[in-house]
Amino acid sequence: MSTSTVDRPATETSAPPAGVVAVVAHRKKTFGGGLDELRANLVAAGVGQLLWYEVPKSRKAPKKVRKALGKGAELVLVWGGDGMVQRCADTLAGSDVPMGILPAGTANLFATNLGIPADLPEAVRIALHGRRRELDLGRLNGEHFAVMAGAGFDGDLIRDADRELKGRLGRIAYVWTGLRHVRGECVRTRIRVDGADWFDGEASCVLFGNVGTITGGIPAFDDARPDDGALEIGVSTASGAVDWARTLGRMAAGRSEESPFVRITRGRKVTVRFAEPKTYELDGGARGTAKKLKVKTVPGALTVCCPDPAE
Repeated sequence: MSTSTVDRPATETSAPPAGVVAVVAHRKKTFGGGLDELRANLVAAGVGQLLWYEVPKSRKAPKKVRKALGKGAELVLVWGGDGMVQRCADTLAGSDVPMGILPAGTANLFATNLGIPADLPEAVRIALHGRRRELDLGRLNGEHFAVMAGAGFDGDLIRDADRELKGRLGRIAYVWTGLRHVRGECVRTRIRVDGADWFDGEASCVLFGNVGTITGGIPAFDDARPDDGALEIGVSTASGAVDWARTLGRMAAGRSEESPFVRITRGRKVTVRFAEPKTYELDGGARGTAKKLKVKTVPGALTVCCPDPAE
């Protein structure tokens, strides 16, 4: 499976440090020498004006991003994991203001898929001097996501996975949590992709991927790229511990397509209807429940600072 970035010259540029740089940081997340080192790096790099915001929870970040945009931010640096990045990306979508990712915390799948390293000075250099890429986002029931979204068993698994266990074991934590909490609940599910019926039957999980490696570090979608204008769509019919042990095991090994309980396709606009409300999640963050999901890809919605092709 390949999770490398894909060149698209028409939408990539290299830029010097922006004059007004905003930092929106999850203060509880650690990375390198911490926020003090980040500030020192930005001052040393010659950033003209620095706006600084810290939040205790990722759901507090959108307000700070909007405040930064109102003050003329030309670049927004996001310090945190995928949940923090998702909240900020949702706010920045369509603004043309680039986002630099500083992958603090334990789950940094968007950064990993884009080749942004877990090295603070290098991540700062990429954010200030790297090429700007216009990348796609997905949108589920009005909210954008960068990595993936899902409903059903996936939503329950995200909600129940222990944070400490996720930090220590990564993808294994999701397999373990899944087997502990599996109830084998399949519900009648109808899925339309780009206006055509694609699935109608009993299903336990529906996934939407914008990149190849998804929550838990599982390589679920071999062909997913964040710049192709499409989303990968997967549905699982696994039910019970035995079926899910086989399914999660193959997903963790990067062989999702070999599972007899998984179907995968790709499209731009998806409607999902469940016979009963199911928990759904975006980029590893559990939301509420819904009987209907409206999902679409938003091409070029977000400008992200990325490594140069040679890197």
